[in-house]
Amino acid sequence: MLESKVYIVGAGPGDPDLITVKGQRILQQADVVLYTDSLVNPELIEQAKPEAKVLKTAGMNLEEIIDVMREEIQQGKSIARVHTGDPAVYGAIFEQMTYLKKLNIAYEIIPGVSSVFASAAAAGIELTIPELTQTLILTRAEGRTPMPDGEKLIDLAKHQASMALFLSATLMKKVVRECLEAGWKESDAVVVVYKASWPDQKVVRATLGTVDEEMRKAGIRKQAMVIISKAADPALLDEEGKYESKLYDKTFTHGYRKGEPANG
Repeated sequence: MLESKVYIVGAGPGDPDLITVKGQRILQQADVVLYTDSLVNPELIEQAKPEAKVLKTAGMNLEEIIDVMREEIQQGKSIARVHTGDPAVYGAIFEQMTYLKKLNIAYEIIPGVSSVFASAAAAGIELTIPELTQTLILTRAEGRTPMPDGEKLIDLAKHQASMALFLSATLMKKVVRECLEAGWKESDAVVVVYKASWPDQKVVRATLGTVDEEMRKAGIRKQAMVIISKAADPALLDEEGKYESKLYDKTFTHGYRKGEPANG
């Protein structure tokens, strides 16, 4: 039996199988389920127990959501607040936690599989390839929500690290322009994944010079992850031995294996 508190559960990117075991257990046992019905797969919510109160929150404002939580907690109920992906990244949970703290309502965050990693899996890429790219920047293009100083896309793009852009599919012309101004090339690889892990998933492989047109052809303008990375170039798979980690190098010694001599 669950404690009477709010469990902020990361539901994963879409595939019902990609929720964590702990997240699934909480969803199945909670007395009340609040979920973002515009994003969370309804097949997942069907796992709630028959007597659970299930409420959609896409049409609710923050105060309405908090009022439901307060009323249900006062009755000793447990609440699964189900968010898409991992709630720590663009999950809009901070404002909920602020209210819950003010009301002395206990809460616990259950991590989930982020859409960025489901997208990389769908595209068949590793985002941190030795000697090519070792840093991943998770960010978004500036739209109606302003970016803090120093975090505008053009500033981050100057690092030439891999970038995964959330909530930016509608702003691709701006994304391309700022990346090019920051020193990227039109030939640099981009992969766009629409609804990663859902049945209607689409994977578009392009370059900065072609991505906007390729997205238009595929009909993608929302619910897509944009990954700009040298690691997204499919030609890398033909370059056997060029970018190999030290971990499995037979000459490399670590705590579990002694390396062989380089000329042995």
